[in-house]
Amino acid sequence: MNKKELKEFLDQKVIVYNNPRFLESDPIQIPHRFSKKEDIEISGFLTATIAWGNRKSIINNAQKMMDLLGNSPHDFVLNHTEVDLVPLHDFVHRTFNGTDLSYFIKSLKRIYNNYNGLEGVFTQNQGKNSMQPTISAFKKHFFELPFERRTAKHVSDPLKGSAAKRINMYLRWMVRNANTQVDFGLWKGIPASKLSCPLDVHSGNVARKLKLLKRKQNDAKALDELDRNLRKLDPADPVKYDFALFGLGVFEKF
Repeated sequence: MNKKELKEFLDQKVIVYNNPRFLESDPIQIPHRFSKKEDIEISGFLTATIAWGNRKSIINNAQKMMDLLGNSPHDFVLNHTEVDLVPLHDFVHRTFNGTDLSYFIKSLKRIYNNYNGLEGVFTQNQGKNSMQPTISAFKKHFFELPFERRTAKHVSDPLKGSAAKRINMYLRWMVRNANTQVDFGLWKGIPASKLSCPLDVHSGNVARKLKLLKRKQNDAKALDELDRNLRKLDPADPVKYDFALFGLGVFEKF
């Protein structure tokens, strides 16, 4: 396919997958269960944090987290006591456990009290043309409290070589417009043009088959290469093609 044909093909696939039916099997359904802005932000962040592995398991365990937070994540974050954290200790999703979840709750409280919440800390530290330096700065803010080393691995750092798939996915959820009722469009201070594709095994494999990506590893360098090629197709909203790449890989076995 030439560039024009590729764009037409992917634009059509975006239409196929960027619609409410996408929610039926995707973890983004968890923050869609809330209406309050801060509840959407926090539930989305925690859900994205555990978004690796079997998607049914991700959704089930994300809902377990919400149940542990009384299905009022913002209120729990702001007003929890040490006693309230005790029931969280038994939580586990793969390598993310109750110790990690408890730290996340404490750190989120600090962020909402000191940085105008998740939107504030991401918006105030924006990179010029990309959110990857922003994600690195976010990790520094997030781990300003005493923490166990094991917990730090659950927030990626693009400046240390990671593709940061889960945080890039979270940023897509919060920033891209809500016209199709999938993403939320809550954070108006970050342009969609700065977003990056949540690069995983599915989107990476499809991108390579479509010659959008040559690098074999799914790392920060591969993400930069994919970003540059997707921005040629749509400079204003390059990450919309996440729906096409993911859908082609997961649902069509492209």
